[in-house]
Amino acid sequence: MKSWPFRFGFIVIGAIIAIAYWQFYLPGQEEPEQVFTPAPVVEPNVEPVIQHPVTTTPEELESTEPLIDPEKPLPELKQSDPPMAEILAKLFADQKLDRFFILEHFIERFVVMVDNLPRLQLPATHRPLKKTPGKFLAQGERDQLTIAPANHKRYTPLIKMWAALDTAQVVAVYKRLYPLFQQAYQELGYPKAYFNDRLVAVIDHLLVTPQITGPVYLTQPKALYLYADPDLEALSAGRKIMLRCGPENAAQIKTLLHAYRKLIAGS
Repeated sequence: MKSWPFRFGFIVIGAIIAIAYWQFYLPGQEEPEQVFTPAPVVEPNVEPVIQHPVTTTPEELESTEPLIDPEKPLPELKQSDPPMAEILAKLFADQKLDRFFILEHFIERFVVMVDNLPRLQLPATHRPLKKTPGKFLAQGERDQLTIAPANHKRYTPLIKMWAALDTAQVVAVYKRLYPLFQQAYQELGYPKAYFNDRLVAVIDHLLVTPQITGPVYLTQPKALYLYADPDLEALSAGRKIMLRCGPENAAQIKTLLHAYRKLIAGS
């Protein structure tokens, strides 16, 4: 019997979303110690209407067979950390896992991340990926601060890594492992909601991030940088991260998100 080598490629669906956890905090703010204690979300007592059901075609099952042993059941959610480490090690064979990932409660962290991207803030203690190496870069005088173009390059390697994957295979693996994500979403506080619907909605939210080609001005009233434009500062955490990646990276992200949405949404 084969070992349990899921190739956890679906993660990269959220890879760019996970950039939010690589560089959410701007300089001057320290992160709290890593503690995984997500606060449950109170959900209205209504019956769910599933808009984007996860269905798997025979072709998708065949494409995952070399990656996931079809004769072996999925692990329990609470026991998924060890196989997750194996998955990531196989997917990123030329990288050091501790450089990129926080493996403890990885699936739960991913679900928390997705759910919070359209909100104003992200919980720093629940990110699945580590922060982007290097420091946030600004340039100009204090009253004319902008995001330095060199800052955009910090995100380019992650985007290239994501773009290099086989989109169809990534989605097929995501669908095969979907029950674990659904369980994590329900345990987060959505017992009657459907995680794939939330994922599609978050992708749609990111796709309409404003496209800004000129300088992005900042202000620094205290230790943290803020967007000088009140409309930009009022954007969700996910859209702010898209802006922080730079216009070229953001455009490529949107192209990739469109491709993944088409396969995930099923319409």
